Amino acid sequence: MPDSTVNVLSSSFVLAVPNLKKSAAYFRDVLGFTLAWPEDMGWQMASRGSVRIMIGHSPQAMPPSATGDHSYFGYLNVDNADALYQEFVSAGAIILQPPADQPHGMREFTVATPDGHRMMIGQDLSPRG
Repeated sequence: MPDSTVNVLSSSFVLAVPNLKKSAAYFRDVLGFTLAWPEDMGWQMASRGSVRIMIGHSPQAMPPSATGDHSYFGYLNVDNADALYQEFVSAGAIILQPPADQPHGMREFTVATPDGHRMMIGQDLSPRG
């Protein structure tokens, strides 16, 4: 049985990309992430709020488009999906699905990277009280 006293403190997504410079620039310039690591490492850490995405230069990796619906890598919970959607659209993000209310109580939209990785962005619509 796992030790229930151990807490998982954070998480990071890891993406393999064919062109690290291009992908890192998209996360920085279009999605509003901050880049943290030197360019010559072969890796880049992109962060925004509590979300961290480690982007690795992997020119031989299978392209996300080859995985079909499995190219989703993350679900980001936000407090204002419409505002983030407008920010992304204004910056030229690749939007695959505009915001829509879902039966499970979330307002969601889908954004993609130039490499074909996809993220779902969601806002909880349940009443706070």
